[in-house]
Amino acid sequence: MKYLSQIWQIALRECTILYRNHIYACCMVIFPILAMLFFTSMMDDGLPTNMPVGVVDLDNTTTSRALVRRLDGFQMSEVVAHYPSVAEARRAVQQNEIYAFLYIPKGTTDKLLYYYNMASIMSGSLLMKDMKVISNLGSGAVGQATMRAKGYTQAQIMAALQPITIDLHQIANPWTNYNVYLSTVFVPGVMMLFIFLISAYSLGMELKFARGTEWLRLADNNILVAILGKYLLHSLIWLALIFGYEFYVFCILHFPHHSVGMLILLALLEVFAAQGFGIFAFGLMPSLRMSMSVCSLWAVLSFSIAGSAFPVMGMDGALQSLSWLFPLRHYYMVYQICVLNGFPLLEAWFHFVALIGFILLPWFVVNKIKNAMLTYVYIP
Repeated sequence: MKYLSQIWQIALRECTILYRNHIYACCMVIFPILAMLFFTSMMDDGLPTNMPVGVVDLDNTTTSRALVRRLDGFQMSEVVAHYPSVAEARRAVQQNEIYAFLYIPKGTTDKLLYYYNMASIMSGSLLMKDMKVISNLGSGAVGQATMRAKGYTQAQIMAALQPITIDLHQIANPWTNYNVYLSTVFVPGVMMLFIFLISAYSLGMELKFARGTEWLRLADNNILVAILGKYLLHSLIWLALIFGYEFYVFCILHFPHHSVGMLILLALLEVFAAQGFGIFAFGLMPSLRMSMSVCSLWAVLSFSIAGSAFPVMGMDGALQSLSWLFPLRHYYMVYQICVLNGFPLLEAWFHFVALIGFILLPWFVVNKIKNAMLTYVYIP
């Protein structure tokens, strides 16, 4: 009961600090909610549609005009301009007026070409697929007409033009909804960024304003009780925010998931692992400026090394090893394996244990944090 009373007193003290310092309200409520709404609304349609493309049609035949109409009919492509030459179409791509253009020279049956801009990876990749379909349709139409003229049956024509038919069944995300792929890692990554920073900032402010001795006195100099009391309110706020995010994306936006219990467990792991890393960063370098710099760097690198944009298995060996040191990587793997694809937690046991390890990291630096609060002098 004594420890519970001390934790309660420290939590009340922390509540006063959070109320008086508006940075906490901004970084723990306002900015995370804005980030969540920004990322989920930016890709609200799942895939970009009606992306502008151009056409250079020097053949100007019935076949070429039919190809242009088919291209314009695709969901992701919208023909917005016709250009008299390749040079002008390329200039339009370079000026970001269009993302790609279809070049139909004279003798379309032999020389149909398409150009796309990969400076924008998503639009370039999606439009490349539309352009490829159109080029295949064009060559296939000519081949079909030729084979009919030679007396081939429809079965023979289809066997020659399309010997293999792909029956595609996408699992977990059959709609190819990029919102499901990206928002489920970007938003938790931003949340972790704020948790990292606030966890280190909270300890740094105790040192900056020489409140460390007062904080420890409320816990009878028991640093574990002091940390539990200090971060109790933080944890409740972060958990409310994460649970709100999960309710929004999985219940309102209907992102695919297989287990509500796993979502709750993942939220707990995300919050406590991020807090553990933030406290560890401060304990490793008991300086407000240095600890927050390390937390910022680690959080930003997490987006690149988590494996959502580029697979970790395709990275250099050193980067693959380094990826194990980022909480977001393990969060993403547990989400992907257990929540999105529905496999049991046993399949992601190593990543689960790694997140537990991040939660326990402060244990190795608590004495250093206590010593810093009692003896260190703040240096800006």
